[in-house]
Amino acid sequence: MNFVYQLLRSGDLTMAKALRVKILEKHAAKAAQQITTTYDQPIQSIYTRARSRILEQADAKDREKYVIKFIKIMKHLRKMNNFNSYLALLSALDSAPIRRLEWQKHITEGLKEYCALIDSSSSFRAYRQALAETQPPCIPYIGLVLQDLTFVHIGNSDFLSEGIINFSKRWQQFNIVENMKRFQKATYNFKEHEKIIALFNNFDNFLCEETMWQISENIKPRGQSKKPN
Repeated sequence: MNFVYQLLRSGDLTMAKALRVKILEKHAAKAAQQITTTYDQPIQSIYTRARSRILEQADAKDREKYVIKFIKIMKHLRKMNNFNSYLALLSALDSAPIRRLEWQKHITEGLKEYCALIDSSSSFRAYRQALAETQPPCIPYIGLVLQDLTFVHIGNSDFLSEGIINFSKRWQQFNIVENMKRFQKATYNFKEHEKIIALFNNFDNFLCEETMWQISENIKPRGQSKKPN
């Protein structure tokens, strides 16, 4: 399980909350909460709701239909350069309560292909290359942006010897933010449809982590080996 997945799958160890620790050093708790929640909530909502919809299905065929549907949505998200929601759905499909169940081989093999884009090896080289070649409009994965900013902040002091400003640190931070700003130059040409938005119910209808695990283990008890595909 790679670093981003570990942070995303844990309710208490999201990248946004990790960044909050550093923000709290210089800002009030309320301000830090507002900053990090802005980026944290949307991806967590998609991640949790997708898993809930799959596990709510009592029949294996219905669960598979939902997984296939989410994979199709992922394909469209990739075409739209929406890496943020793409990763949220991918993480949901590859989360432990979902992954441990029985799935057709074409589904498991297909997910491996999608996971290649956000492989954490070589500092997410595949994703970074894809992002560099992408033209706006685009929604990059915000968690990795926060990770980069956090690593630069933690790994470099604000001042050098004799109180000299560490301009190298500021330049690294500037480059990270400036690279993301280029995606603000274009927007998606979508029209708002209230009926469609209402179907999502503000992402409030979802199962808690404990319930999802209970359902998963009822479907496939612990210790039961997977059947050959």
